[in-house]
Amino acid sequence: MATVAANPAAAAAAVAAAVAVAEDREPQREELPGLDSQWRQIENGESGRERPLRAGESWFLVEKHWYKQWEAYVQGGDQDSSTFPGCINNATLFQDEINWRLKEGLVEGEDYVLLPAAAWHYLVSWYGLEHGQPPIERKVIELPNIQKVEVYPVELLLVRHNDLSRSHTVQFSHTDSIGMVLRTARERFLVEPQEDTRLWAKNSEGSLDRLYDTHITVLDAALETGQLIIMETRKKDGTWPSAQLHVMNKHMSEEDEDFKGQPGICGLTNLGNTCFMNSALQCLSNVPQLTEYFLNNCYLEELNFRNPLGMKGEIAEAYADLVKQAWSGHHRSIVPHVFKNKVGHFASQFLGYQQHDSQELLSFLLDGLHEDLNRVKKKEYVELCDAAGRPDQEVAQEAWQNHKRRNDSVIVDTFHGLFKSTLVCPDCGNVSVTFDPFCYLSVPLPISHKRVLEVFFIPMDPRRKPEQHRLVVPKKGKISDLCVALSKHTGISPERMMVADVFSHRFYKLYQLEEPLSSILDRDDIFVYEVSGRIEAIEGSREDIVVPVYLRERTPARDYNNSYYGLMLFGHPLLVSVPRDRFTWEGLYNVLMYRLSRYVSKPNSDDEDDGDEKEDDEEDKDDVPGPSTGGSLRDPEPEQAGPSSGVTNRCPFLLDNCLGTSQWPPRRRRKQLFTLQTVNSNGTSDRTTSPEEVHAQPYIAIDWEPEMKKRYYDEIEAEGYVKHDCVGYVMKKAPVRLQECIELFTTVETLEKENPWYCPSCKQHQLATKKLDLWMLPEILIIHLKRFSYTKFSREKLRHPRGVSYPGPGLL
Repeated sequence: MATVAANPAAAAAAVAAAVAVAEDREPQREELPGLDSQWRQIENGESGRERPLRAGESWFLVEKHWYKQWEAYVQGGDQDSSTFPGCINNATLFQDEINWRLKEGLVEGEDYVLLPAAAWHYLVSWYGLEHGQPPIERKVIELPNIQKVEVYPVELLLVRHNDLSRSHTVQFSHTDSIGMVLRTARERFLVEPQEDTRLWAKNSEGSLDRLYDTHITVLDAALETGQLIIMETRKKDGTWPSAQLHVMNKHMSEEDEDFKGQPGICGLTNLGNTCFMNSALQCLSNVPQLTEYFLNNCYLEELNFRNPLGMKGEIAEAYADLVKQAWSGHHRSIVPHVFKNKVGHFASQFLGYQQHDSQELLSFLLDGLHEDLNRVKKKEYVELCDAAGRPDQEVAQEAWQNHKRRNDSVIVDTFHGLFKSTLVCPDCGNVSVTFDPFCYLSVPLPISHKRVLEVFFIPMDPRRKPEQHRLVVPKKGKISDLCVALSKHTGISPERMMVADVFSHRFYKLYQLEEPLSSILDRDDIFVYEVSGRIEAIEGSREDIVVPVYLRERTPARDYNNSYYGLMLFGHPLLVSVPRDRFTWEGLYNVLMYRLSRYVSKPNSDDEDDGDEKEDDEEDKDDVPGPSTGGSLRDPEPEQAGPSSGVTNRCPFLLDNCLGTSQWPPRRRRKQLFTLQTVNSNGTSDRTTSPEEVHAQPYIAIDWEPEMKKRYYDEIEAEGYVKHDCVGYVMKKAPVRLQECIELFTTVETLEKENPWYCPSCKQHQLATKKLDLWMLPEILIIHLKRFSYTKFSREKLRHPRGVSYPGPGLL
C-alpha cells in the first residue's frame, strides 16, 4: 500500500482524485434493511467486525461518536427515531481537510472503531459518506506473534540523488518490501526501464545506508516516518554517482568523458601486484552467459542476503558494477579499487598488495558469487549414497540432483560438472563408485625426468683452460650420473673426477659419488676436477693424494703497530693430485708451480739474484718454502682468511712424516713466489690451533705477497675458460598438449598412507587405488594447470615444463 502527498497543493489534488474515484465506485444508496439485520451484518456475521483479522486484507476507520449513534439507532428498534446517524462523518479524525492526514495519537475504541471492508461498504451503501471525505482504509499486517491493523503507515520522503529539493511523501505499510519502495520511486521519477537504480536511507546520524536487500520489509529495514530515501541512478559508463572513485580513475573519467568504444574491450589498471586478479577478472568477464546475466540485471532477483555461507550479496554487486563498467563502452580502462577492497574485506589473504595465484582468486570469486546468488534459501540435509551396483547413469543423475537441491545458481549452471570417482580395495577387490561435483579441473603438467646442469671441468693438464659444460642428467640421479655424463664430453673416466660446490673462493661442499643430484641447486657453481688419486689417505696405499688448495693474498693490517697481516681469499680453489713420494713442502711447492704454470710465470735469473744478499745471514735457517712464521692469531673478518701463524714444518696428517722438514737446502737460494700454509676448510685459520683437526684432511693455502702477485700472477688468464660445444645445446622443447595433462589427471593412483580409504567390505582402512574420470562437463570448463610439484617435505615450482610457463587458469 502506498499513498502520496508531495506538497499541500499536490496532496489536496491527489486526495480529491482519490475521493472522486471512491465516489465513482460507491454503490447507489440502498434501502435500509431492518435494524436487526443491520446489526447482524455489521457486528456478528462473517463480514462483521467481530471476526478475526487476516493479514493483507483492508479494514476501515469509522469515527467513534458516529458509530455509537448508529448503535443506539439500530438497538432502539425504531427506524423513524430521531437518533438516525446520517452520513458517516470522520471529520474529527483528520488534522485538516486539505491533506486529510490523521491526527496523531488516535486510540481504537476511544476515537474510532475498525470495520472490515464488507461492513464498511454496507454502511456506506446505507448511510453514505460525508461529501469530500476520503475513506480511511488501512491494511492488516502480520508481526511476530500478532496481527494488527496498521493505522499509521510509514511516510517516507523519496528524492533523487541529483535533485534533493524535490521530494515525494509516500505512505508505505510496514509489510511492504523495499522492492516496492524502489518501484514506487521509479514510477514517481519516471525512470526508464533499462536504467539501473538503487536506494539509500539517511539515518539519524546523517550518514547514508545502502538498502541492499529489496526482499525485506520496511519494518525489517527499520525505516521510520519522515526518513529520507534517496534513489540513485547508474550513469551510462556503468559507475554509480556515489562511488568514491580512485584519484587515477577521476583523471581517466575526465579524459574519457566523450569516449565511445567497443563494449568489453576495456583494460584493468594494475594497483600493484594485482595482475593475478586482473587476469582472472578478464577471463570471467568474457564468459558470455555470466556477463549477460549481470548486464540484464538477472542477478537482482536472485541475490541471497541471508545465506550464512555467502557475503550478503556484496561480492555479487561489486562484480556486477565492474562488469557494467567494463561493458559500458565508455572506458579505455578502469581501476578495480572498490572490487579489490571488497574482496579483501571478505578474504583477508588478499589484503595489501602481495603477489597471489590467479587460481586462488578465481576460486574464491566463483564460490562467493555462487553463495551470493544461490537460489536455495534453506539448504536441506542430503545423504550421499554409494552406487551399490546400480548403473552409472542412475547414480550420476541422483548425485547431480542432490547437488542441485543445495546448490542452484548461475555459477552451477555455467561452471559445475561431475567427476566419476572409482576406488578399488587392494585386499578384497571391493569397488566403490561415487559422483562428485566440481567447478574447475586442477590438472598436473607433464614433468620432465631430466634436468640441465652447467658445470666447469678443471683438467689436470695445466696447459688446458677450464671448460664449461651443459649436461643433461636424471632429476633423481646421483653425483656419479653427472660424472658419467661429463665423461662422454671429455673422455676422462668418471673415476678420475671429483665434484665440488664452490662458493666465495672456497669449497662449500665436496660431493660423494652416491649423493643425490637433488642436493645441487640450479644457482650453485659446480666444479668438476680431474684427479689421479683419493682425497682420503689410506696407509700403505700408493695412490696419489688429492689436496684442496686455496689462494690467498696478504693485505696490510689495520692495527697501530702494523705487525699483523690479514689474508683474503681470491680466485678459484684447486684439487691437486700429489704423488706420495713428492708429498713434502718442496715437492708440493713444485707440483703447485706446475699446476699454476698457465697463469703464474717463473722468476728469471735476475730475480733469483735478489736472494743472494742475505744468503750468509740465512745460511743456517731452513730454506724450505714452508709455513710462514711470526704474527699472532686474530679472529678473521667475513670473507677473509685467517692470519698466518708460526707453526712447525710438519704437516699434521695421517702419515707422520709426509711433510717433514725438507733435506733440500740448495747451495743457491731460489726465489719463492708464495708461501704455503695448512688451513681449515674455510681457509680462515691454521689447522694446528684446533687439536680436533690434527688428524683431518689438510687444506693448503697459497699465500701471496701483493707485489709478488702483481708481478707473477696473471689474473685475466687465471679467470679464462672455454665453452664446450654442448653449452650451445638446448633441450628439445616439445609443446605440452592439454590432452596429456588430462590423461595424467585421470591416471590410476594409490592413496598415500596419510589418507587411507575405509573399505566397507574389509571394515578397515586400505591404501586403495583411485581413478577420476570426467563424467559430465559444464558449459564453460575452467582448467587450472598446476605449476607446483609437492612432496612431503618440499614444493617445487615447475617453471619450464618442457619449456612452457603458465600464468594461471584458463577458460574453455
